[in-house]
Amino acid sequence: MTQSGPQPSAEAGAAPANSAEHPWPVRSVAVKVMQWIDRLGSIWVEGQITQINARTGARTAFLVLRDPSADMSLQVTCDPDLLRRSPIPLQEGSRVVVYGKLAYFTGRGTLSLRVIEIRPVGVGELLARIERLKALLAAEGLFDPRLKRPLPFLPGTVGLITGRASAAERDVLTVARNRWPAVRFEVRNTAVQGPTAVPQILDALAELDRDPAVEVIVLARGGGSVEDLLPFSDEALCRAIVAATTPIVSAIGHEPDNPLADYVADLRAATPTDAAKRVVPDAAAELACVRELRARSAAALRGWVDRETRALAQLRSRPVLADPLREVDRRAEEIERLRASARRCAEHAVRTEATATRHLREKLTAVGPAATLSRGYAVVQRVTGSERHVVRSIEDAPAGSQLRIRVADGAVTAAALGTQALGARKPNARDSGARRDDEQRTGGN
Repeated sequence: MTQSGPQPSAEAGAAPANSAEHPWPVRSVAVKVMQWIDRLGSIWVEGQITQINARTGARTAFLVLRDPSADMSLQVTCDPDLLRRSPIPLQEGSRVVVYGKLAYFTGRGTLSLRVIEIRPVGVGELLARIERLKALLAAEGLFDPRLKRPLPFLPGTVGLITGRASAAERDVLTVARNRWPAVRFEVRNTAVQGPTAVPQILDALAELDRDPAVEVIVLARGGGSVEDLLPFSDEALCRAIVAATTPIVSAIGHEPDNPLADYVADLRAATPTDAAKRVVPDAAAELACVRELRARSAAALRGWVDRETRALAQLRSRPVLADPLREVDRRAEEIERLRASARRCAEHAVRTEATATRHLREKLTAVGPAATLSRGYAVVQRVTGSERHVVRSIEDAPAGSQLRIRVADGAVTAAALGTQALGARKPNARDSGARRDDEQRTGGN
């Protein structure tokens, strides 16, 4: 056989390395295993006794020590006097702490623990350990109410983990079916005390949690001593309950019993009967509640109809609904009055504006150029090529200038024979500006 582990030590001298060509014989392997185990020395081991074989007259007693949280065990041998001298009678299911040394028997290839001291774990020590574990789980937040999952109102299938043919199983099934006959159960019978309880409960819990039809799981067990309820304070079980995706109800023991499973479960029930009442609703009570709600709804509906009927009658009795066209006629008359008033106001405004417009037209006509020309005035322009300039001064029309004289009914063409000054007046900037305005107004006509 091939060997991937430690190679032979230097003490082997010229011994060849282990390989397919140079395999170790069985005796060498057995001796090396014995040597390796022997190096471990004496150790303290804690476990639960699952089997005791101490025959009368025998020099050696044989025990099986099992881990409460795992499916693992260890063979133990001791002097029968250790069992007889124990302050607390040892029996199957007792928790103990032993001190001894592992021994490997090369002839049979078996391993056992030879112990020289056995200390039973008392109730006080068990309670102290539970309190330490409780403090640890609380510090990790596993008791936080925010982690609690709500239970379904009407679960289709309920998972039940309990002992076979136990009073707890009978109570849960009887009470639940009396309350809701259609409820279905997936029952997993396991050990609820002793060394095999925790592994079996863990397997059943994992199986029910994987089943999509199971909507809630109940852990149920009757009352018992502290030692009997120890499996439900196991750390592995507590962590499995927290990790489950299905809501879990803990119904362990009676009201005073408080295993750690009660703290990590989504709901703690005082007894298995209480768990059945909390998980499954009472069909009779629910039907009575439905009938009450229907009666209240019908009464409320009738009351609402009556109130609306009275309100409708009051509305119909009002004048506006008794004679609907009356208000329309009244509004029509009012609209007609408003239309006549608006028409009068508009006609008055038009007349006023027409009079104002006529007055403005007369004023413009009186001051306009045409009226001035009709009174005998004329506009004299000097013609220079195609340009025409209004004559404002004798300097604008020297002798020989070609003139155009505009009167009311036409224009006369003439020539300047000479000029005669009537007074000495020097033209100023205002006269120049006025001359430019006349030129722009006449447009060269």
